[in-house]
Amino acid sequence: MAAKRSARRQRRYTAAVNYCSACGKPVARKVPPGDDRERFVCGHCGVIHYQNPKVVAGCLPICGDRVLLCQRGIEPRKGYWTLPAGFLEAGETIAAGAERETREEALAQVSIIGLYTVFNVPHISQVHMFFRATLDSGQFGVGAESLDARLVAERDVPWDELAFPVVSRTLAHYFRDRGEGHFPVRVEDVPPLRQGKPAPG
Repeated sequence: MAAKRSARRQRRYTAAVNYCSACGKPVARKVPPGDDRERFVCGHCGVIHYQNPKVVAGCLPICGDRVLLCQRGIEPRKGYWTLPAGFLEAGETIAAGAERETREEALAQVSIIGLYTVFNVPHISQVHMFFRATLDSGQFGVGAESLDARLVAERDVPWDELAFPVVSRTLAHYFRDRGEGHFPVRVEDVPPLRQGKPAPG
């Protein structure tokens, strides 16, 4: 019974694959030899199509007593405020991805201080990682995927207009930790949200 529940959960969290990317023949769900869960397996050439979580890398850019936020110009959550972040590219380190996303979304150069928050989001097969970073020269702008970008103090954070729970949690941790002068790395799980609520991303 437990194995069946695990298989059902896995099917919810994986995208359907119909054809083999190697030979173009149909694939089928089955447990490969030596494995413990279903995969999409090509019955013609034997290629196993693994599906693994995506990594989202981002920055918490800091300038004095303010942080840099971007207003999203694309869905999901267009018009809401977020930290610059996005999917990691192939061949890229997590820190390099966070720096790139900050350049793309806020036209800003940053210097990474260190990893700060890690969020496991298994229901959408993602892991979100945010770095504390200093905003080099204080310069920033509005990237192609943003509507606006602003440096905001804690009192001016638009808490009710933040795009995702991972952003809210990262900011809340930062302002609390700043008061204590200590910034531990936090690893947290993000559960599925109720219908009608924004999914983290």
